Amino acid sequence: MSSLIEKAAQRLEQLRQAGADVPPAADAPATAAKAAAPAAAPSVPPSEPPKTVSKTVRLDLAALTELGFVTSNAPRAVIADQYRVIKRPLIANATGKGASAVAHGNRIMVTSAMPGEGKSFTAINLAMSIAMELDYTVLLVDADVSRPSIMKTLGLPQGPGLLDLLTNDKIEMSDTLLRTNVDKLSLLPSGTPHPRATELLASDAMTRLIEEMGHRYPDRIIIFDSPPLLLTTESRVLATHMGQIVMVVQAEKTLQSQVKHALTTIESCPIKLMVLNQVHGGDQEAHGYGYGYGHGAPRKSTASDAVAA
Repeated sequence: MSSLIEKAAQRLEQLRQAGADVPPAADAPATAAKAAAPAAAPSVPPSEPPKTVSKTVRLDLAALTELGFVTSNAPRAVIADQYRVIKRPLIANATGKGASAVAHGNRIMVTSAMPGEGKSFTAINLAMSIAMELDYTVLLVDADVSRPSIMKTLGLPQGPGLLDLLTNDKIEMSDTLLRTNVDKLSLLPSGTPHPRATELLASDAMTRLIEEMGHRYPDRIIIFDSPPLLLTTESRVLATHMGQIVMVVQAEKTLQSQVKHALTTIESCPIKLMVLNQVHGGDQEAHGYGYGYGHGAPRKSTASDAVAA
């Protein structure tokens, strides 16, 4: 170190004698010491905690196509055309392009009067069909927490989901959402089974969660596969948060009295669409899914030969 300082001092003296403007020799040791000192390590800002990224799952689209579902593998299939007709007014209401403004129009509940009428089949197909649109994303929520079927039907394992969000405030939405290989489709499973699952659907926590879902993404349409209307009261509570309801009715099974009773339980929702499922015979098979649509009771019902999930 001392030899370095001496050499620096000698060099400064030579430069001064040559007429260069240099600091006094007394500053040489300090200057040399500063030059010889190791550079200070750059300050490193504290690292931010990693952001949670939703898990990605892969749907077997070929298998779903074989089972009669709407998929991008068969965009011109008869059932795909049927759902194009069904989804169009729903999308218009969800995006404020309908005849009149619909509050919470992007929240769509798919239900039925009784179990086994094809509501889950309809919910999946509707979500798949809307996901094929260019301008919207879709979240399919399995809200039939007592008898969940969405994940099983899609060939996926159960995992954390809706019930976990309702019972554990430390779980974030991104911890439970599943992105799929259908570009614009995400899933929210029913979640970990809970002994009071149906009561949770009627809780204040569910109300807050629905509000968060509905406002988080302006381009998102949310499809809720709900419990049947005549089995529990939770689906009726869920209906009060919806902008639109699709009611699935199985032909030659559901009693007319059950349909009428179910419709009275969702009077608070102004927009209702009815899908008549599993009708065979005549020219109905050629036309596939039919629907009634409007404010209050549907005006028209036709048929479908699709198999309910």
